[in-house]
Amino acid sequence: MIESKGWDWKAVNGESKNYWLTPSVESFYLLHRWKDNGYTSFLDLGCGLGRHSILFGQNGFDVFAFDISKDAIDKTKNSAEELNLNFNYKIGDMRTLPYANESIDCILCKNVISHSDTNGVKQAISELLRVLKPDGECYLTLGSKASENFKRNWPSIDENTTLLMNEGPEYKVPHFYADYELIKKLFFAFKILSVYHVEDIYEIDGIVHSSYHYHVLVRKSIH
Repeated sequence: MIESKGWDWKAVNGESKNYWLTPSVESFYLLHRWKDNGYTSFLDLGCGLGRHSILFGQNGFDVFAFDISKDAIDKTKNSAEELNLNFNYKIGDMRTLPYANESIDCILCKNVISHSDTNGVKQAISELLRVLKPDGECYLTLGSKASENFKRNWPSIDENTTLLMNEGPEYKVPHFYADYELIKKLFFAFKILSVYHVEDIYEIDGIVHSSYHYHVLVRKSIH
């Protein structure tokens, strides 16, 4: 199994930094959905610069900010403290989450879980299932095999995983890619509520970027 590797957040600046400080579109839907569900504990798995931790913290959730990068945790903590927000901070690997069984109501894992190989992704999903409360929900994104990066002649880790070789904060970070059939196998222990296949098109520093991701909402059902 390949070693987990986080982003180099020191390499994120300019327009790119502003992008990663702005909550994602779907996070506002999830915020209202999960408040309506009566959830209170929120895990920002792979918190990065804290954009979702801040959003949920400002709206009354008990926030657990988690990242493999100490720099990411430090930046999230600094931003939260400026707003008088108190979070629970942990540095670690998503394959072994430092939380008790069935202790978290909801988890947002945006552009994170794919930063491992197939076995690592399976372990991370097992951890999501373990820490979620019964009827808790998780929203996550997975890289899609429709993405050009999956088709490039980059170092292959396994049939679903390559190393990203673009210079920047993700250089040599493993990237796992899925299709719908694989998603169904990976989340067999959950109830799959929705799956969207989305092409992301965005421009940073004058360069147009495009990538495909699966957006997946699952629930830990009571059997």
